[in-house]
Amino acid sequence: MNPSARLITTVLCLLSGPAAVFAQSGELKLEDCFRIARHKNLAVEQARRSLNARQYQLEAEQATYFPKVDLLAGYNYLSKPLEINLQQVKGGIVEGSSRQSVNAANTVFKEITGNDLPQNVQDVIFKSSENIINAVYPDYNPALAKQSYFVAALALRQPIYLGGKLATARNIAKAQYDAGIVNLELVEKQMDFALAAAYLKILWVNGMMASQERIVAAMERNERFAISLVKNEIIPPYQRNWATVALTYARSRMHNLELEKINGMVELKRLMQLPQDTVLILTDTLRYQRLPDPAPPPGFWRGNPAWKAVDTKTALAETTVKASKSLQLPNIFGIASLNLYQRDLPVTTPPWLVGVEMQWNLFSGFSREKRVKATRQLVEEAKIASENTQALLEAAATVVRNKVTVLERDLQSLLQARDQAQLTTTQVQERLAEQLSSVKDVNEALLVEEELGKAYYTALFGYMLAAAEYYNILGTPQQISALIQ
Repeated sequence: MNPSARLITTVLCLLSGPAAVFAQSGELKLEDCFRIARHKNLAVEQARRSLNARQYQLEAEQATYFPKVDLLAGYNYLSKPLEINLQQVKGGIVEGSSRQSVNAANTVFKEITGNDLPQNVQDVIFKSSENIINAVYPDYNPALAKQSYFVAALALRQPIYLGGKLATARNIAKAQYDAGIVNLELVEKQMDFALAAAYLKILWVNGMMASQERIVAAMERNERFAISLVKNEIIPPYQRNWATVALTYARSRMHNLELEKINGMVELKRLMQLPQDTVLILTDTLRYQRLPDPAPPPGFWRGNPAWKAVDTKTALAETTVKASKSLQLPNIFGIASLNLYQRDLPVTTPPWLVGVEMQWNLFSGFSREKRVKATRQLVEEAKIASENTQALLEAAATVVRNKVTVLERDLQSLLQARDQAQLTTTQVQERLAEQLSSVKDVNEALLVEEELGKAYYTALFGYMLAAAEYYNILGTPQQISALIQ
């Protein structure tokens, strides 16, 4: 055996540990398939990774209320140094300085004499000071710093009130996380149904092969008996040829069934994500078991992940309405800054500062109102989709349940026909032994028995597949395993 090949017992032990329930005979059960696929199916793993990502996103949104601390640093190079525009403020400086000189002289004179300077003297002092200052006032703009400077600081920004935006963001993340949980359930349900269908097909092929083996064995006996009759010159050789031709085609159909089983095992391994050289033992056949549930239970659709997936969209849409409304409310932040370093800056800034900052968009071209209306329409759409999904599931459950009933009736009639065909074949074989019928009669009886056997097992397969579909609509596809075992 290829070294990479291994028995399914080993696989289950590796995946499930010592507690794994497995038949001593090594027969693969449908429960084993479900358990293996939970660990190895890529679609399930993909949905699980998506759920993990949504969980991290939810945790990130839950931490948004904590303050944000940033390290700010910048290097700036100016085309020329910063300058003070003294010419622009010349008038104010000259006049202010002149008046300051008058006030100083008046103060001194008043302290000596007790009286103010005469107005004409004050005007002379003002005019003289103005002329002197105008004469010495710079006719250029002095530079304050170099052409480059560097600053660094720590900045803190703490949300105080954001109009419910942070809570809404957390609610959206929570709704997306809940949608991820439902999506995982939906993928697992789809995988379970696909596994059940693949498993049922192999059981159907096993039943067909068992039936075909009986037909082939009967045709081999018929051929041997025909050969003996030809040797004894009781029947002509062409009647033996009828038996040989029928046996050849029966063996060909047997080989086709064997290939179909191989293909079914390939699909089953793919769903369980097992290497194709893995040895799986599956020899069981389909057996009729009556579906115990007479009708779908009330409100069954609430447990179906397909409906829950649509329902989560309603919750998400309702949250987006709140998010759109919160855009109309102001944002208030607490801010703080701590200077770490500055070089060549033309002004000296304080070492730290604190404050409150408000941001409120007063007009946005009516876009916010349109967004609120759009999100409300999405809520209505999600509710309609939820109601539509409910109606579809209820109708599908009723249709499939009726289909099961029809197939049950077909099975009863086909079972009677198959048993009657087997009895007829036995009677024709007995008549052949007494030379009251021909080899061709036996072949024809066996062919009728074979066709009725195919029809019975095909109807049984359709019945079991419909039962699996019924449980899948109920949201519990694994429940079909109780009907199979």
